[in-house]
Amino acid sequence: MNSNESGLNKPVFFASVVIIFIVTILGALIPEQIGQLFTAIKSWLNSTLSWFYMLTVGAALIFCFVLMFSRYGDIKLGPDHSTPDYSYGSWLAMLFSAGMGIGLLFFGVAEPVMHLVSPPNADPQSIQAAREAMNITFFHWGLHAWGIYALLAISLAYFSYRHNLPLLPRSIVYPLFKDKIFGPIGHVIDTFAVVGTMFGVATSLGFGVTQVNSGLSYLTGIPESFGVQFILIAVITTFATISVVMGLDGGIKKISNLNMIIAVGLLLTVLVVGPTAHIFNSFTQNLGIYLGGLVKKTFNLYSYDPKEKWIGGWTLLYWGWWVSWCPFVGMFIARISRGRTIREFLVSVLFIPTGFTFAWMTVFGNTAIDAILHKGESGFAAAVAENVPVSLFKFFELLPGSTFLSILGVLLVTTFFVTSSDSGSLVIDTLTSGGAEEPPVWQRIFWAVTEGLVAAALLYAGGLESLQAMTISSAFPIMIILIIAAYCLFKELREDYNLREAVTNPRHDIFVKKPHPDWKERLKTILDHPKKDEVKEFIETEVVKSFETLKTEFLKNDLKAEITHESEKVTFTVFKDECVDFIYEVRLIEYILPENIQTQDREKLFLAEVFLFQGGANYSIYDFTTEQIIGDVIEQYDRHLQFLRSTQSLS
Repeated sequence: MNSNESGLNKPVFFASVVIIFIVTILGALIPEQIGQLFTAIKSWLNSTLSWFYMLTVGAALIFCFVLMFSRYGDIKLGPDHSTPDYSYGSWLAMLFSAGMGIGLLFFGVAEPVMHLVSPPNADPQSIQAAREAMNITFFHWGLHAWGIYALLAISLAYFSYRHNLPLLPRSIVYPLFKDKIFGPIGHVIDTFAVVGTMFGVATSLGFGVTQVNSGLSYLTGIPESFGVQFILIAVITTFATISVVMGLDGGIKKISNLNMIIAVGLLLTVLVVGPTAHIFNSFTQNLGIYLGGLVKKTFNLYSYDPKEKWIGGWTLLYWGWWVSWCPFVGMFIARISRGRTIREFLVSVLFIPTGFTFAWMTVFGNTAIDAILHKGESGFAAAVAENVPVSLFKFFELLPGSTFLSILGVLLVTTFFVTSSDSGSLVIDTLTSGGAEEPPVWQRIFWAVTEGLVAAALLYAGGLESLQAMTISSAFPIMIILIIAAYCLFKELREDYNLREAVTNPRHDIFVKKPHPDWKERLKTILDHPKKDEVKEFIETEVVKSFETLKTEFLKNDLKAEITHESEKVTFTVFKDECVDFIYEVRLIEYILPENIQTQDREKLFLAEVFLFQGGANYSIYDFTTEQIIGDVIEQYDRHLQFLRSTQSLS
């Protein structure tokens, strides 16, 4: 499927490099003209298609809830027998670090304060403005953002791990284009994702490094300048490169876990030294206001009281930002989510990061608002408006132990910077290597360094604002892809569910059914478990002999059948054009026996288990005769054909 067996997808890699190089050079040389162009595009989209943005984002969240509570929620992102690759805590830490990290630090104080000072529907710095400020902040950083990420991530994970397609954006349109996704159509989709990921991450890193510089300036007096920021980018990119070379387990997972420890520590510290009771009260009320007005805000475009400038500069900007980031965040979340059920995935991805985000915004936002409204810190609001990157550190001045908090803040921004960079590099590596789980090391280094260079070049030229406008403008075509992804995912989930029903529906086939032994024979079978060598020999003799007999008969009937031997398993496949292939596989599976029935020479149980296309069938055929094995394969093939017929009648 790749263009090159070395792990480099040449069309995607070189097209991406050329586009990134051209846009970066233009952004550095003529930032004003580029900025004006993309700002004009963004303004036109906001004024003409704002309804489409709001409907698409709202529909994405609704779609996620429908899947969560539907019968499809039990389907796994992978074969039915698969298990998660990462512990629950590490999984949450990684997805959260990639999805929101730097943004919370950059806007956790600034956004609530800016809405307090300039609210859309209240008097500035009033009680009503304070309520509205937190409600708007919750809305912008809440379920909608994670709904967008979840939709793309679950589509990618499903088609990759369930249907053995590459972990690439092209795979989500497979039901429409079939094998054409491995040609120019797929290359265009993946190239678009690479370019969007590169510039989205580079923009975030550019904003992040300005905040690191502000924190160091506050702590040590180091000037806020491009020279300092360039050095910071170089140092942090070096750490990110080391991390991405170490891979998910060696680098990204460990730094993400460190992120969460520092973030929780900082959150709890501010909670304790700040107005604790007020924060708890505010969180409860903020959550109630958010949930109570969720539907209204989801579809509110201020059409009866036009506020085009406000909604374009806030809500639509956020929606465009989250959508433009979803190829990057969605791919990364998909990469780490194999083996989880759809329901577990959606509940976790939607609610847990959102809950932490709400807690963060309340602790920082409400503490800042309380200082402005009730403690006479009106100058703090002006400082935030004047310099957003330094707002977090100005906020720490309002609390005891400001120096310690600032050190934690700088450390946290830095570690979030590293995880954003290396997770972005990992995603781009995957995209440009045709979906390889372990792309070449040189390629990881290349993209990690390129991210730092792009961020530095655009920061130097003042082109980050232009790049942000371009990134937001790119959200429109990605929304089209999201709509297609939702359609394709629902279509395939329906077929998947029907297949599971077909192969698990109880049947009474005399040809397969084994005669019931007497109770002594039954007890002997239960107690005398076969040894590993016995099961292995059974698979290599009886099962293979049965498959060979079947293959001969299938070929006589003009059906393409194939037998594949691997270590401790054998697979019988019947290929069918434009349809799901029939797979019947027998594997040697070992289990640990419960301690109370273990003996000195018997601690493990060995079975010859059946695996079908969608995963383990949860039964063993070890003591089947050749005729019974053949009968079971035919029974499952009959059910497979029933499934194919049912999908044809539904389409």
